[in-house]
Amino acid sequence: MTVPGEKIALFIDGANLYATAKSLGFDIDYKKLLTEFRARGYLLRAFYYTAVIEDQEYSSIRPLIDWLDYNGYSVVTKATKEFVDQTGRRKIKGNMDIELAVDAMEIAGTIDHMVLFSGDGDFRSLVEAVQRRGVKVTVISTISTQPPMIADELRRQADVFTDIVTLQSKIGRDPSERPARAPNHDRGPGEPGQHTPQFLQRPPAPQRAGAVVGADDDDFED
Repeated sequence: MTVPGEKIALFIDGANLYATAKSLGFDIDYKKLLTEFRARGYLLRAFYYTAVIEDQEYSSIRPLIDWLDYNGYSVVTKATKEFVDQTGRRKIKGNMDIELAVDAMEIAGTIDHMVLFSGDGDFRSLVEAVQRRGVKVTVISTISTQPPMIADELRRQADVFTDIVTLQSKIGRDPSERPARAPNHDRGPGEPGQHTPQFLQRPPAPQRAGAVVGADDDDFED
């Protein structure tokens, strides 16, 4: 998937990756993920994108965001937008596609390999544009679920598609191995004494790939 010495940038669609791992029954260990890709080449950047609900007294995604920010990730967040649809139902919009696309195009001239953690078909045009700049693109998602978590058009556009199941032993852990919480930023997910995000400690509600991690039971719209 990678060539020794090539410059790599990771682009992680946080909500999509969370939903993908959850559907396969394991947790992402973000410290192991960073270590894995640092061993594959020169890791220039590791971007993590997620929307947050700012008016909540406590956001269950916040501890993870803080840990990532302290431990080698470039975290990109924005506040969700709340609106009422035509049926009168409260909905929350929290799409990070534009932010990810802008960053990818800006850095494309300085990397050899883009690794996209997402199955969102909206990224097909972005992948094509990055490829036109001479960058190899690997997309990581899964076809091991029914239905698959990756859109067929995105899978076809990628230079390399990697099913995340093949990386599970390297970047994941079983939910039963979650340690007790302790507020310590210099420990990573999967280590004793870590500040484990609350949403990783309780059985999450059913969630589609485009939803915002750590939000309530309201509907979401991309």
